[in-house]
Amino acid sequence: QVQLVESGGGLVQPGGSLRLSCAASGFPFSNYAMSWHRQAPGKERELVAAITSTGGSTNYADSVKGRFTISRDNAKNTVYLQMNSLKPEDTAVYYCNAVRRVLRNDYWGQGTQVTVSS
Repeated sequence: QVQLVESGGGLVQPGGSLRLSCAASGFPFSNYAMSWHRQAPGKERELVAAITSTGGSTNYADSVKGRFTISRDNAKNTVYLQMNSLKPEDTAVYYCNAVRRVLRNDYWGQGTQVTVSS
């Protein structure tokens, strides 16, 4: 069974930091590009950050560049999202995504809530 389990969400104050984790199982993690998406109520889901299968390249939404960092540990089958200088507009459910382009595979986790509020 394919499984992506997000953790690390919670309530933080503006300017604070949080690190999200996504534990993957049931597929060859090191062959998949990984990404984080987020969705706030009433808004479209948007790409936050992405990383290639080897971790050699990353991409970020303009709104989080310089504040968020995506990384992965292929030995642990885990992808991370380090979030610094958090803003209230970062409040959303954050989802982990796995993609293997050559097989057209696309897997999603259940999401973890991040709330930034004073």
